Amino acid sequence: MFRHRKSALLCASLTATMLATAALPAHAQGQAPAATAPATIAARSAGMEVAQAGMQMRVTALTDDILRVTIARDGTMPEDASWAVSPETRRQQARVTAAADGFATATMRVAFTDGRLVVTDPTGQVITQDAPDALKLDGPAFTLRKAMPQAEHYFGLGDKTGGLDRRGKSFVNWNTDAFGFSSADDPIYKSIPFFIGVGGAGGSYGIFLDNTWRTWFDFGHREEGVLSFGGPDGPIDYYIINGPSTAEVVRRYTDLTGKAPLTPQWALGYQQSRYSYMSADEVREVAGRLRAERVPTDVMWLDIDFQDRNRPFTVNTQTFPDLPGLIEDLADDGMKTITITDLHIAAAPNEGYTPYDTGAAGDHFLKRADGQTYVAPVWPGPSVFPEFTQESTRDWWGELFREQLDWGVAGAWNDMNEPAIFETPTKTMPLDNIHRIASDDFAPRTASHREMHNVYGMENTRATYDGLRALRPDQRAYVMTRASYAGGQRYSVTWTGDNTASWDHLKLSIQQIINLGLSGFSYSGADVSGFGGGPSADLLTRWFEIGAFYPVFRNHSAKGTPRVEPWVDGPEHLAIRRRYIEERYRLMPYLYGLAELNARTGDPILRPVFYDYPAALNAGCDQSWTFTVGGAMLVAPPPRPESPAAYDVCLPAGGWYDYWTGMPVQAPEAARGDEPILSATQATGGTRAAGITISETPRLDHLPIFVRAGTILPRQAVVQSLSETPEGPLMLDVYPGDDCRGTLYADDGQSMAFQQNGYLRQELTCTVTPEGVSIDIGARQGRFDPWWRQIAVTVHGWDGAATVRQGRTALNSRSDAATRTVTFTTDAPRRATTITVGRD
Repeated sequence: MFRHRKSALLCASLTATMLATAALPAHAQGQAPAATAPATIAARSAGMEVAQAGMQMRVTALTDDILRVTIARDGTMPEDASWAVSPETRRQQARVTAAADGFATATMRVAFTDGRLVVTDPTGQVITQDAPDALKLDGPAFTLRKAMPQAEHYFGLGDKTGGLDRRGKSFVNWNTDAFGFSSADDPIYKSIPFFIGVGGAGGSYGIFLDNTWRTWFDFGHREEGVLSFGGPDGPIDYYIINGPSTAEVVRRYTDLTGKAPLTPQWALGYQQSRYSYMSADEVREVAGRLRAERVPTDVMWLDIDFQDRNRPFTVNTQTFPDLPGLIEDLADDGMKTITITDLHIAAAPNEGYTPYDTGAAGDHFLKRADGQTYVAPVWPGPSVFPEFTQESTRDWWGELFREQLDWGVAGAWNDMNEPAIFETPTKTMPLDNIHRIASDDFAPRTASHREMHNVYGMENTRATYDGLRALRPDQRAYVMTRASYAGGQRYSVTWTGDNTASWDHLKLSIQQIINLGLSGFSYSGADVSGFGGGPSADLLTRWFEIGAFYPVFRNHSAKGTPRVEPWVDGPEHLAIRRRYIEERYRLMPYLYGLAELNARTGDPILRPVFYDYPAALNAGCDQSWTFTVGGAMLVAPPPRPESPAAYDVCLPAGGWYDYWTGMPVQAPEAARGDEPILSATQATGGTRAAGITISETPRLDHLPIFVRAGTILPRQAVVQSLSETPEGPLMLDVYPGDDCRGTLYADDGQSMAFQQNGYLRQELTCTVTPEGVSIDIGARQGRFDPWWRQIAVTVHGWDGAATVRQGRTALNSRSDAATRTVTFTTDAPRRATTITVGRD
């Protein structure tokens, strides 16, 4: 949301730059390393302890592929407590085999040799190893140094700017209200001190530094060939996560910090917002126009102006005289309502303002260093701030949502929770403010804001999420946050903050969402259109096209900017924007299946191409904002979206189909009459040893999308809201190829019944045979009865007539030479069944 005058922005930007510079390490100042002293290595039940020249390090194998490294200061190990990793996870221990210089798990060899920690795979390939002079201490500050192989690339750290790859750059973790940030500004809203190294000799690995202070990471920016990270204080406590694939690293990182809960299905629909819709009449007008223009929509958002004087947990009854009635009417029209609730509470004693009165009575507000309640200006004016590091405060905060839930509010939006403060150049509260810690397995104590700043927003969302779940235990909670820390995906979805309406920010959004997904936050989005400024008609249309594949698809813009609802700019642009919104709804069975997969495994919904196709990392094309949706669908926007110039798309090995036409993709030489990319046999299966490069020419009404050969893609008819039941059968598009598979998943979309077997899952496979294609539909798992009664199957890449049989029963089918398809419909099977498509 728009927060600042220009002068305040300039001052804050300069301050943030100076602070970021000051936070970076001093290890490049030419200090000579001390002579290596002999090390003493002692075996432990799940690892080892190393003592050398006053340094004491403990390495523990939590699992075969996750190591925890803790280093003592003055002989005292850090407190065994964490905001990101649960006690149960930290207590895990793998079986290890001791050695003279370290130990081994089933998949890793860990050694301390020549003063360095070295982790290899069983064959001796280095996963990660210390650089010389691996640990430096400067009072409470510390620096850790790792070797940086020349071929290695780095990803993660959440939605940092600076491009997709972190190599050659440095970053600071300090949650910052960064309105109007550029593609090079740092820090911004989130602090996720986790990165993935990709492309080294040992494959992919991850490192998570569990430290909430103002930590920093340097990927060879200040010292060539050295990857370094550290902080000004706090625990030296980090985790090494083995792959060897990027997917395995992400899955294990989310094993460590937690999986995102399964989202309610309606949250995958299109969402309409603005700062602000100023009255109930305006909300009704926009919602009515969405329905009149047949734009599928599932959520309307209310920003701060629905409140009385911007006070959380209030309503402006002049402009929203019957908010419960508005919410009910929107629900009747198939739209959920989400309301904003910032974490600042108006300092309003003796005014009958319940959040302040109950918070003060319960002693739930943060204190200054002198012990007085901290009061500072934010949207309501003078405000106080909950002490979310106390469990009792989180319980009090969660209970405040009771009235909104009773009205029918479907979710909560926690903004401004860096925390952002007005009228101060630091943009946040004093660093000597006091937080009382009374939570989890932390020893009760007080901590300064220096330590708690980066975790404050996450604990805000934790309080909200836990409150919603406690008040509606049978319903899934939905919370959106701007600021967070590692593990915050357990409580909230997120977005990239106050972006701008520019082509640069459109491209940046993909890179940010990819890195958020690799950092645990699979549910994320960017304000479609850009929050600040006003997009051109072409920019807005292209943003709708790409935003339709964001995990969170929300149109949002700032007060005082041009309107950006889908119908602005006239009927031609509306038709394109509506088409892509509709396509998202057609893909809902696939998207919801990916959401459920993410809840079980941690696999992101939107992924970098190399996540599923490692060779793509060095494919030679600009992959900086090409991405896949679940691995099976590859989306390839133009790398210079404002330019009409043609561009190359690298498609990984294995064969691909054009999503829009359903036709197999051919290499350029095939189009000239040379050897085709897919022969007649390969078009219905088979692989190639290498990928292909094709050329695309940008068209405003077209976004290139490709489907992996070997995909079974579920789709449905378009609905105006996910509260509606789609008409007709479930559709299965079969794109034959190697490792051909798909999944059907369904549940009621909103309750917790899926945890008690209230779901349906069916695994789908296909096999290319000399006679044709065999499609296997597995038996149903779970007891949920889905909406579909029939399945309409389309087999792509087919030449000639076809005979279709399900067991001994012949099915009516239709072959189409122009589209190279064969189609048929069958009753939705409950038991395992095989359908054969043979050549007639």
